[in-house]
Amino acid sequence: MWVSHAERPLHIDELCHALGAEGSTDLDIGNIPAIETLLASSLGLVVVEKSSSTVRLVHYTLQEYLSNNTNLFLNPHSIISEACLTYLNFPHVRSFSPTLRSVPPTAPFVEYASCYWGTHARSETTESVKTLALKLLDGYDKHISSKVLLLNGVRAAEQPFDGDGAPTGFTGLHGAAYFGCLELAVALLETNKGDVQATDFHGNRAIAWASRRGNEGVLRALLEWSEAYSGAPTVSEYGSAPLLWAAENGHEGVVRILLEKKNINPDKPDRRGRTPLSWASRSGHEGVVRMLLERDDVNPNKPDFLGKTPLVQASGHGHEGVVRMLLERNDVNPKKMAIFRTSPLWWASYNGQERVVRILLERNDVNPDKSDLFRRTPLWLASVNGHEGVVRMLLERNDVNPNKQNFLGITPLAQASYKGHEGVVRMLLERSDVNPDQQGLLGTTPLSWAANMGHTGVVRTLL
Repeated sequence: MWVSHAERPLHIDELCHALGAEGSTDLDIGNIPAIETLLASSLGLVVVEKSSSTVRLVHYTLQEYLSNNTNLFLNPHSIISEACLTYLNFPHVRSFSPTLRSVPPTAPFVEYASCYWGTHARSETTESVKTLALKLLDGYDKHISSKVLLLNGVRAAEQPFDGDGAPTGFTGLHGAAYFGCLELAVALLETNKGDVQATDFHGNRAIAWASRRGNEGVLRALLEWSEAYSGAPTVSEYGSAPLLWAAENGHEGVVRILLEKKNINPDKPDRRGRTPLSWASRSGHEGVVRMLLERDDVNPNKPDFLGKTPLVQASGHGHEGVVRMLLERNDVNPKKMAIFRTSPLWWASYNGQERVVRILLERNDVNPDKSDLFRRTPLWLASVNGHEGVVRMLLERNDVNPNKQNFLGITPLAQASYKGHEGVVRMLLERSDVNPDQQGLLGTTPLSWAANMGHTGVVRTLL
């Protein structure tokens, strides 16, 4: 049951500690089975993966069999969740400081239990699971399990830790919202142990965490509770974090719920100037982009702190569908420059996004030879990074100068030679108007660059 229903492969010591939690009131080494006992009891159906020290079923067909015969195990997720919560409520585990960056080796099951108890509980919540979960969530921001959860599930810059490294303010309601456990969230709200207005160290409420994780049921409950009992504009506060996070992660249902609220600004940026449309475009979430573009109060050209518009974000990350959607708008400017006078075509060429480059080159209002502040053209950028497909498309244009130098006098050919991109060098030399001996600063040529860097193939091609 454990091996077939775990959310990730379990390490040997994790599984042994998980099995030892049953019927225990604290961590008892004598109750933890040895791996040899465990393997012998499985009749050869469970084996150890030596390269990773994880346990797995002996063959994938066994996993298929267990998945197709769901009646073999009765309430497996509630059993696993109960074991996780029992372990986390052990006095030994509760004694760990929430400021720790790693779990002490005496309790190896803490990481899995912290990260997945709620996932299993969301699938099956019994009264026993509910009781154990509410015990854990009472004072959750002072328990190491909340710290472990955030360390593993949130980007470092967004982890709500205080100066001591503790998850201060990340309450039990925040945890229930993170996991999407509706029954637990409602129980916390009804017992006054869950303050819907409570904020973590970065100022985010449970509403924001439910939005980030795409947990629509919990979000609706939190919004209804907030409107009925507090009346505060929780959704629109703190930079519209709920909508920003939902847009970034592509949670269309959550975005739809939030956009129905009158007190939310769908165009409000975060601290870096990125709006919900910017985040959705950057991540390629076409459904969210479509919803936001249908709003009259969303500016499709709004730049972030680096001047990057939603079109620049989508172009640089190669999201062809989003690029097409944005360009269908008459009010989207494909020539709007970002930092250092970089354009959507600049970013697409730099990152080798061939399909996006092709879309942009089909437009009459896009200059394929436009250079940035340092006189680097799309061809120069594609050449330096060895993006042969993009180089080929640009060289097919009559309005692209293949000899255009950057501010240091280096041509696309010289830069490709320096980097050792033999394919790009060949393509450039096929053009009759490319000068293979064009000198840069201090008299450097493509051949001297290639020779100095030891790129034999390029040297041979140039010679």
